[in-house]
Amino acid sequence: MLFGALFSTYIILRVGAPEWPHGELSVLLGTINTVILISSSVTMVLSWANLKMNNFAKGRLFLLVTIVLSAIFLVNKYFEYAAHFATGEGPWHSTFLAIYFTMTGLHALHMIIGIGLMLVITWMSMKGKFDEHYYTPVEMAGLYWHFVDIVWIF
Repeated sequence: MLFGALFSTYIILRVGAPEWPHGELSVLLGTINTVILISSSVTMVLSWANLKMNNFAKGRLFLLVTIVLSAIFLVNKYFEYAAHFATGEGPWHSTFLAIYFTMTGLHALHMIIGIGLMLVITWMSMKGKFDEHYYTPVEMAGLYWHFVDIVWIF
């Protein structure tokens, strides 16, 4: 509901604006981050499948790869933010950047929560909490992660 409200706000402001800034974001960095997140969804599925099949070492490996990809995404986002702030283009600069920083900042917060969940899942796996009959936390963390990825794509 929160992202729905933010997307609705963006649409209303965008449609009502006499002109809208263009070219302020790096298409290359955005594309790289999108590929990183889609790849992290793949590694999350591979982790889920391996943990479900009692292949815990491989499942944990894919979880760690997902965490590393997430960290790379956040580092890229940091550099993008830093470039904007270095030129004085923060959320105060334009309505577009205010929406951009709000939505991507909230997305980053959800990613950090997802990384925390994956770390807990990794720990639970190491403690032998999962077997072929009980892997619900892995599945729920995976669904959460796919939601985070889908929000990014939109």
